Amino acid sequence: MQEPQINPWSSTPTLDIGKAFADFGIEPIAPVITDLPDIPYFMRRGIVVGHRDYRPIVQAIRNRTPFHILTGFMPSGHPHLGHLMVMKEVVWHVQQGGNGYVTIADREAHAVREMPWEKCREYGKEYLACLLALGFEGQTYFQSRNDRLKDLAFEAATKVNFSELAAIYGFSPETDLAHADSVITQVADILFPQIDREPAPTVVPVGVDQDPHIRLTRGIAHKMRMFTVEERDGYISVRSKNARNTALDAVKKAFPHAKKYEGHVDIREARCADVSAKVRQIERECGGFAFYTPSSTYHIFMPGLTGGKMSSSIPESIISFYEPEAAVRKKVMSGITGGRMTLEEQKQLGGEPDKCSLYLLNLFHIVTDDNELMEIRRKCTAGEITCGQCKKETAERVVAFLKDFREKMEAAAETIEV
Repeated sequence: MQEPQINPWSSTPTLDIGKAFADFGIEPIAPVITDLPDIPYFMRRGIVVGHRDYRPIVQAIRNRTPFHILTGFMPSGHPHLGHLMVMKEVVWHVQQGGNGYVTIADREAHAVREMPWEKCREYGKEYLACLLALGFEGQTYFQSRNDRLKDLAFEAATKVNFSELAAIYGFSPETDLAHADSVITQVADILFPQIDREPAPTVVPVGVDQDPHIRLTRGIAHKMRMFTVEERDGYISVRSKNARNTALDAVKKAFPHAKKYEGHVDIREARCADVSAKVRQIERECGGFAFYTPSSTYHIFMPGLTGGKMSSSIPESIISFYEPEAAVRKKVMSGITGGRMTLEEQKQLGGEPDKCSLYLLNLFHIVTDDNELMEIRRKCTAGEITCGQCKKETAERVVAFLKDFREKMEAAAETIEV
């Protein structure tokens, strides 16, 4: 069987982001974020680069209407700097009024990485400490301990077959059933905020490698609806997907200018948004889920210090929050840069910061001031600074950042009960 282009479980994905966007219909986020009241740095700096259906989230932020923000972390190792971007996106969306949810994907870690449950618990607590250190406020849970999540996963599983999973993920007859079950559990994770609170637009910030989960969930969310609402020429058509006749009767009764036909109700003199809201209410009253199709944002990978993705499975590529200061300095000083072959070339041609793991480390997390970052970039491209000097300065910043962040994590860890 041909492998899918995107594998969510690869430690070293080699993604052509432009091709992935074109192949799977991911849109650039730049045209959408201009309507945000405040554009966060990770969008300004081109770290978050794509989206699916993010406009409803922008509207919810602007109009101060309900929306949810969810993401998850697989506790297969200690958290590191590569995990912080998604966490920062979640915290920022909560600050904009979103209802925050974070799942610790221990069922996935156990099924895919064969991680012992006790280790899942240990690593999961570390992820939660990171989130709290960043200021997260919201709901957190472990997949294995959320019975409502498991029930929702079972319902979602009725809307997908193994052939579809094989097409999306490249599963084969040798794939463990637990692996497939972990995928459906992640679908339930994405939809969970809408049963825990209320149906509302939901955004899931992920790396591009996680897009298969988003595509699958969007399709299942649509299949789990009782109705579709379509704007036609001069009227709104509410069409049954799997609704009982009593539900269609309730739709007709709710609108004075409605006509009921076999399998659908057509409504004149009404706004599509009003009809959609009322139909969603009727669907819930009749025992349905009334899900909004989830949205997503996509960030580029934070590069590892050795090149490629920063991954726990490549220890030299990461900076962990628990490493000794000497080890951190050594890794930074050994990091791949965008420098030239000789000092003379560096002075004449300047460095290439976009190819430098250390510049991107500053861009992602370490340098918060845009002007300071621009000056670092200017010095590099003008050949005014050597890679050795830049490494020393970056090492000092990273050490200071980690010292402060560790203190916040330690304080947060004392409040976590698992």
